[in-house]
Amino acid sequence: MFPRMSRRARHVLSGVVCVAMLGGCASSDGPPQVRDASGDGFTPPPRLEAPDDVSSEPESPLLPSAFFADGAEAFVSWRCTPAQDLISAAPEGHLRLWSGQGYYALERSVVAEGKRYRKGTLIFAQQGDEAHVESDNGQLACQQDARREAITRADAPNVIFKGQGNEPGWTLELDREAPQLTLITQYGEQKRTLDYRVTRLDNGHQAAMTLKAGDADAPVTVELKARACFDSMSGKPYPVRVRVEEAGRTWVGCGQGVESIR
Repeated sequence: MFPRMSRRARHVLSGVVCVAMLGGCASSDGPPQVRDASGDGFTPPPRLEAPDDVSSEPESPLLPSAFFADGAEAFVSWRCTPAQDLISAAPEGHLRLWSGQGYYALERSVVAEGKRYRKGTLIFAQQGDEAHVESDNGQLACQQDARREAITRADAPNVIFKGQGNEPGWTLELDREAPQLTLITQYGEQKRTLDYRVTRLDNGHQAAMTLKAGDADAPVTVELKARACFDSMSGKPYPVRVRVEEAGRTWVGCGQGVESIR
């Protein structure tokens, strides 16, 4: 068993268990350039013209797979020593892990007790509500903290991504069928639905996406990054950090890709 640790107040994410850097972005004059270091897939892009003999099931806009729980029921936060907070989701047979610097997909190994996941030199070994993380950069002793059920189509049937933040409260939704976003700000008093274009799309360890909406006089920029994120009021875990900028105003919060109905 690993030593039990007391829970700590949420702190600023620091350090990294395993770092892989991706860089660059595409010109806004053409389609976004995709960068993929891990081989993880994307949700399929919408068809421009759907044949008459295919299902009418809505097609999703192009999003990095690291934004999703991949069928896992929930996201779980881990408070670790030395100072670092992690988030995990455990679909059958593997583990999705988010740190303050990136996203990692680990495969499950067979062990006599507990659960053990590995990718290269990165190891996540879990026994109950405690975990031990190892990499070339050192070791972490972690204690399970909060748990949040993943948002599914049952909760948001027409949405492929949902983000939110506090003080003042705001929400962001990306339409499942079309490149449109809905931004609700000022605790619901202001609501706008805008067409957007993707100007950056990175997959893999540092999956990220940048959207541009509005016109030249009132542009809206949305940045989505696959990083461990915690709601500023509830402390609940999310796999994506969200930043929205418009006319000198900035909203920051958390979000996730909306899962299929389980």
